[in-house]
Amino acid sequence: MKAIRIGDIAPDFKAQTTVGELCFHEWLEDSWGILLSFPSDFTPVCTTEMGTLAEYEIEFTARHTKVIALSIDHLETHKKWVNDINELYNVDIEFPIIADEDRSISQRYGMIHSNDTTNATVRSLFIIDPKKKVRLILTYPVSTGWNFYEIIRVLDSLQLTAHQHLATPANWELGDDLVILPSISNTEAVALFPNGIKEIKPYLRLTPQVFDDDHLVASF
Repeated sequence: MKAIRIGDIAPDFKAQTTVGELCFHEWLEDSWGILLSFPSDFTPVCTTEMGTLAEYEIEFTARHTKVIALSIDHLETHKKWVNDINELYNVDIEFPIIADEDRSISQRYGMIHSNDTTNATVRSLFIIDPKKKVRLILTYPVSTGWNFYEIIRVLDSLQLTAHQHLATPANWELGDDLVILPSISNTEAVALFPNGIKEIKPYLRLTPQVFDDDHLVASF
């Protein structure tokens, strides 16, 4: 099966989840989406991930992003585990968790490592834009839990640069200066970025980020 790459249309699917059956593309509507997999229910690292994800859901919602998780465990197991997580983290998990028992979705998305003898999903994550294009692919080893600070940071970068002639530099965080693409001439840059241009080198030009009223989406 062909591996999914950045820029591909995310495969659509129907699935049974903890909130009922859904069709992935229809469920996403015109939102951004994050699809992530975890190895197994009732395991320590996965429990910390799902609890933390529930705590961060308000951040994803503010960024017009829907979250959906997946593992190959049974639906009833998912539901029992959710009760544990809600109790431990004092949260109320509302995002869907897919029961991919036949591994059809995880195999289409390459979530099962070819060298994994357990045939379970590894920690894979896909950020999908409103046009259903895959914009980011991350794969962590089973032993390493998700870094949600980094996921939020990359989501901010993708949303900020989706329709602008800009990129984000190394270690960029929301509010830092942005990189102007080399394809933009200085004349064009002056018109596009009236808040100023700082030329470090002819190929490295920066402009400050300007926020709108909700301080999440930049405007220029």
